[in-house]
Amino acid sequence: MKKYEIAALSKQELTDKLKELQERLADINFFRVIEQPSNPMVFRNSKRDIARMKNRLHQLSAAETSPV
Repeated sequence: MKKYEIAALSKQELTDKLKELQERLADINFFRVIEQPSNPMVFRNSKRDIARMKNRLHQLSAAETSPV
């Protein structure tokens, strides 16, 4: 996912998408033991997407608690 796609999501959508990606990454890691994937970049991209979503969730929660 691109940055602007993640920025457009609501907090609930981000949480749901994050869980989905984490489950997908766990499945990929499980099947990696059995057989090498055809596209090894899928690990890297999944990890980056998860990090972007966690970062955006942190930004949203910090904005909510900000005493401005």
